[in-house]
Amino acid sequence: MEIYDIAVLGGGMLGSAIGWGCAVRGARVAVLDGGDVALRAARGNFGLVWSQGKGDGMPAYAAWTRASLAAWPALAERISGLAGRDVGYRAEGGLHFCLGERELEARRLVVNRLHNQGAEGLRILSRAQLLELMPGCELGPDVAGASFQPQDGHADPLTLLRGFHAGLREAGAVHLPGAEVVAIHQGAHFVVHRADGATVRAHKVVVAAGLGSAKLVAMIGLDVPVRPVRGQNIVTERMGPMLPLPASAIRQTVDGTIQIGVTEEDDGDPEPRTRVDNLAAMAARAVRVLPALARARTIRTWGALRPMTPDKFPAYAQSERHPGAFVAVCHSAVTLAAMHAGPLAEGILAGHLPEAVAELHPSRFHVQAQ
Repeated sequence: MEIYDIAVLGGGMLGSAIGWGCAVRGARVAVLDGGDVALRAARGNFGLVWSQGKGDGMPAYAAWTRASLAAWPALAERISGLAGRDVGYRAEGGLHFCLGERELEARRLVVNRLHNQGAEGLRILSRAQLLELMPGCELGPDVAGASFQPQDGHADPLTLLRGFHAGLREAGAVHLPGAEVVAIHQGAHFVVHRADGATVRAHKVVVAAGLGSAKLVAMIGLDVPVRPVRGQNIVTERMGPMLPLPASAIRQTVDGTIQIGVTEEDDGDPEPRTRVDNLAAMAARAVRVLPALARARTIRTWGALRPMTPDKFPAYAQSERHPGAFVAVCHSAVTLAAMHAGPLAEGILAGHLPEAVAELHPSRFHVQAQ
């Protein structure tokens, strides 16, 4: 039976990026995946490639995010070729709209705090400055201003995922969908047991299974608390150009549709359901930003579950009890895709995680009170 260099448990955005990054560096990779029934966070990703607001209180995460943004242009070019279509990456800047002076002042305090933590370029724009930045954009009268980060942008998350899977095939990796992992054992190598009776053998194992990660990492001597946080999205019909820059809850895609989202519903409900009251609130706020949306037809609404750690920051670790077994948990897998396919994959192949993520170890969740 073949023994792979790497078995990645999870075929969503995170696992696919890591698997592709390992495969293009010559590793023999197997990606084990729940298939179409998996509760992929990628299905609910808003598509932002985003730094503003990331890492507040965790400078290591902020730096990891900025490094990913710097590497994204090369990733976008390569993935677009693999996917056979434009991944839709645009990075002319990103906005966080503020409705009313109270929201604007609160956002100003956040921006000032982030400046003190090393954020560069992030600034507050008045309404007049917003209109100068986006001439012809018809903003609602309640828009008082916004925060603006010139390095931020957006992409099409489903095309990105398609590109990673195409890249896995091109690099000779094996995709094994459709059966749950029920056990992981380590002897001379790792043996991953699946519910259908099949086994996969590998020298290293990477758990990148989103909400399924907590159960799997317990099999390799790790403890990473992860909970489901629901996000809902709305997509409208194609519209004429109306929003040249993406914002934290509204963006116009390269196809012309308007995407509105994403809620953060942390109520413990493990179902990716939609809720009319939340969708209505999202739509109402979007119309206050862009009044022309009041005439737009909604094409689709949906919900998805995102894996969230207690502090909302990513977690990366190698097991001390089972060297060669790694875990990666993250709800910003689009933004961080360039790091996961790059330095993280390189570190896993070398047998150690990058120094850049040392402070993102899940041991931070288990510090005992003194």
